Amino acid sequence: MADAAEAEIRDGGGNPAKDLFAGAAGGIAQVLIGQPFDIVKVRLQTSTAYSGALNAATSIYAKEGAMAFYKGTLTPLVGIGACVSIQFGAFGLAKRYLENANAAAASPLNPLKSKDLSYGQYYAAGAFAGVANSVISGPIEHVRIRLQTQPHGAARLYNGPLDCVRKLSSHGGVLRGLYRGEAVTILREAQAYGCWFMAFEYMMNQDAKRNNIDRKEIAPYKVAFYGGLAGEVLWLGSYPLDVIKSKMQTDGFGAEQTYKSMRDCFGQTWKAEGMRGFWKGIGPTLLRAMPVSAGTFAVVEMTMRAIS
Repeated sequence: MADAAEAEIRDGGGNPAKDLFAGAAGGIAQVLIGQPFDIVKVRLQTSTAYSGALNAATSIYAKEGAMAFYKGTLTPLVGIGACVSIQFGAFGLAKRYLENANAAAASPLNPLKSKDLSYGQYYAAGAFAGVANSVISGPIEHVRIRLQTQPHGAARLYNGPLDCVRKLSSHGGVLRGLYRGEAVTILREAQAYGCWFMAFEYMMNQDAKRNNIDRKEIAPYKVAFYGGLAGEVLWLGSYPLDVIKSKMQTDGFGAEQTYKSMRDCFGQTWKAEGMRGFWKGIGPTLLRAMPVSAGTFAVVEMTMRAIS
């Protein structure tokens, strides 16, 4: 476990504004690195037109050009910057709350109790960050997925993010249209970010302990490497939920709707494709996860160090 001094380094001296600022910087890096991988992932999850990731990537390039890999980027560039800012801000808030609760529980009768968080508590703080984030990540990802999967050229359905928001909201209102798939989004975000933050904190803490150094002394390349591995843990721990989310957020409306609910989507996926159906597109997702998560944590950690 990290001691209180290391905890202060992690949370920017307990300043939520620093958590939010560093998270926003990490979010921008995340989008720019990961968007091409993400469009391939979504196409594989929601279509049977491709035999694999390479086939999907080459087909997108041949039919739609290089810029197709950045379809729908404006929404995540603005939105995911805000999302990652919220993730790190909420994680810092939950972590400080749990540290204070641990400190308050310490007493002469309970000398082993310390301020340091258990890894179960790191998971809980990360899950809280994911749930807080889901309020804006749900509609942002819904818009991004609709833009990524719409037909190319004259047959396209949406003229841009705002047009997409308007049209989605026209189907049963904001909650049933724009926020479609929010229940499974909340589950995915809680599990994903619980795993993400817990894995990163574990690797950073173990490195500091093993080398008897402060967290701020861990080399940037190690921060990036641990962040990349945490990204792999995030997706391996939450990918089936992400598949269901993508299916629900590309489903039709009214008479064209295939899935009645999250449970129905799980059932139909299992019936049609078995376990394999919950892991379609995992290859490019894991390829994307390493550089994206590495870049996010490296930028956040280095920003924290610079402003602390």
